[in-house]
Amino acid sequence: MSLPSAGQPAAEDDPNGTEERRERIRLETPRHRIEGSLMLARDGYRSRVSDMLNASERDFLTLTDVTLSPLDGGPTERHAFMAIARAHIVYVVAPGADASPA
Repeated sequence: MSLPSAGQPAAEDDPNGTEERRERIRLETPRHRIEGSLMLARDGYRSRVSDMLNASERDFLTLTDVTLSPLDGGPTERHAFMAIARAHIVYVVAPGADASPA
């Protein structure tokens, strides 16, 4: 496993020889706010969240270490794995990203 430098996400060596990294994202559907880790390529093709969202051959986005919160209130759930239909995603953000006022 590679150690992250300051500001860099952790990268893991894949047994097949390709490096991958997990990026924490928060997304919202019409009924839920979901936060979890998305596996991305370390560099190049499919190394950005937008690459995964725009991949026409994928109908689902897979997340691990997931927190699911209903938008209308109710208990928060934790799940080890979740697949979310891309068609239901309203928006995606990186939860640690600084938001600047408009």
